Amino acid sequence: MRFAEHRIATPDGPRIYARDYPAEGPAERLPVLCLHGLTRNSADFDAVAPAIAALGRRVIAVDMRGRGRSDNDPDPARYRADVYVGDTLRVLDALDIARAVFLGTSMGGIITMLAATMAPGRVAAAILNDIGTEIAPAGLARIGAYVGKSTSFASWDEMAVAAKASQSAAFPGRDDEFWRVFTRRVGRERSDGRIEFAYDPAIAQAFAAAPAGPPPGMMPLFLALVPVPVLLIRGALSDLLAPETVAAMKLAKPDMDFAEVPEVGHAPTLEEPQARQAIADFLSRVA
Repeated sequence: MRFAEHRIATPDGPRIYARDYPAEGPAERLPVLCLHGLTRNSADFDAVAPAIAALGRRVIAVDMRGRGRSDNDPDPARYRADVYVGDTLRVLDALDIARAVFLGTSMGGIITMLAATMAPGRVAAAILNDIGTEIAPAGLARIGAYVGKSTSFASWDEMAVAAKASQSAAFPGRDDEFWRVFTRRVGRERSDGRIEFAYDPAIAQAFAAAPAGPPPGMMPLFLALVPVPVLLIRGALSDLLAPETVAAMKLAKPDMDFAEVPEVGHAPTLEEPQARQAIADFLSRVA
């Protein structure tokens, strides 16, 4: 599906890239804002965005600063969630969008919860993909072990082999085509022809600067979403979102929708039948 491209300036320098998918038919319903995970980018929503647009909603997929086609930040200290929220709201303002349904994968879900706290009127509803009020230590350790590693590859095929070796526990039994698509979404070709991950390795400095021990709980942020519709999606094999955390979130918001995707870890691509149906059903009940 064709989409428009925007590059939106920020006060501190980096331009933020966003894809803008038009709704199929009259765009009478609130748009959906798609926010990716820590080392990912808007390409994660290559298939998801057109499917949502087919439901009659405009879809905006954003590259956070330091990812994809957005500019790197010369000051790595600004690679943090509150800055990302500011960038996200600036994108909405530039596109004349007052309110949206936020769809956030992993870090994108943290941005969503924080946006609901900082600017509650902007978040009309939320879809949280494999992220909750607590981050399981095993998942955090796994992410910390690979983020910022500046490995490059001689070809896309070489990168696909490496991605399968490192990520197959989250996506068991997937065929070569899955890994080919996966690699094209997470990588980019450099000017010298080598392939690298499509993010600034300096984002890892946030992990290095974090205090030892488990990260602080995010229940206060999640409570900002209690007044709006919420769908939580979990990969059944997730090492980041534990079942106990899901239970605590259901207790805090009993009307929260929930879907679990079998045979997927962190995080579902949202192209799985269970995830796509859950999203379609949820959006059918949201303005």
